[in-house]
Amino acid sequence: MVLKPQLKQNKRRLKIMRKIIASEFHMRKIMNSKPNMKTTTFVLSMLLSMLLSMLLAGVVSGQQKPTTGYAPVGGLKMYYEVHGSGDPVVLLHGAFMAISGDWNDWIGELSKTRKVIAVEMQGHGRTADIKRDLSYENLADDVAGLLDYLKIPSADIIGYSLGGGVAMQCAIRHPEKVRKVVSISAPFRQDGLVKEGLDAFPKLTPEAFKGSPIEIEYKKLSPTPDKFADLVNHIKAMASRPFDFGADKLKATKAPMFFVHGDADGVRLEHIAEMYRLNGGESHGDLRPRSASRLAILPDTTHVTLINRMTTIVPMVNDFLDAKPQKQ
Repeated sequence: MVLKPQLKQNKRRLKIMRKIIASEFHMRKIMNSKPNMKTTTFVLSMLLSMLLSMLLAGVVSGQQKPTTGYAPVGGLKMYYEVHGSGDPVVLLHGAFMAISGDWNDWIGELSKTRKVIAVEMQGHGRTADIKRDLSYENLADDVAGLLDYLKIPSADIIGYSLGGGVAMQCAIRHPEKVRKVVSISAPFRQDGLVKEGLDAFPKLTPEAFKGSPIEIEYKKLSPTPDKFADLVNHIKAMASRPFDFGADKLKATKAPMFFVHGDADGVRLEHIAEMYRLNGGESHGDLRPRSASRLAILPDTTHVTLINRMTTIVPMVNDFLDAKPQKQ
């Protein structure tokens, strides 16, 4: 006998599978008609990876309904959800993402022992875009404003891709509000990206997403469902604009940082080493107390597939966040 919750879960999984099949068909159609569109292929591969993550993780079982709301910060009405209880951790998504299948498995695992505050940043998900630059600095200030709104003095910050850069900026601009940072596949300077990654974003067009799950999800969640092209162009402008958080500023941050990367995630290995070095890395931990910051590079892992390495990454993240300062 199949219980009602199981039936609902099976229906949701079937729905996800249909999305995956539709996405694969969409990708093959574009590849067959325009085989040289590397940027389009990359984007659609990202979509498939995220949807597969949703299927493999299933629906977060036994999870209580989150507290939800909109925080008035930076001229936005920023959507957020609060899951679980314990020490607070803010979860920041990547570009074109939202609080949906791609983050639900992460939320489910982290909220077993922590209060997870998941947000949808400017122009993403249920948070409407506004006439303001999409920048790491602005988004970091929004996160600080959200913590004030929720009356949370300080929190750990976990960010992926765009969210990883925002997490680092939170530590730079609002050090009193950040306890520890986990940055997943993010550079602190534009030249930290490999050349082919730098070349891909300027070629991005709204048409590359036509009929894709990302566009469909945007139209489903956004208060401005007809403005998807504006979001693409906003992100494109942000990615094309030179940025540099400042090596001296990153080095001066007090919050320990855990840098998580794939060995083929589009961030230069020299740049990853530089970030870790600036945060106290490259010491001999057997001969003297080591830095509280950490580094992990996962083998056979790209920028997109990092999101699917949740079962590997989350235990390391929990260990990092739970670690007590070493005695000097």
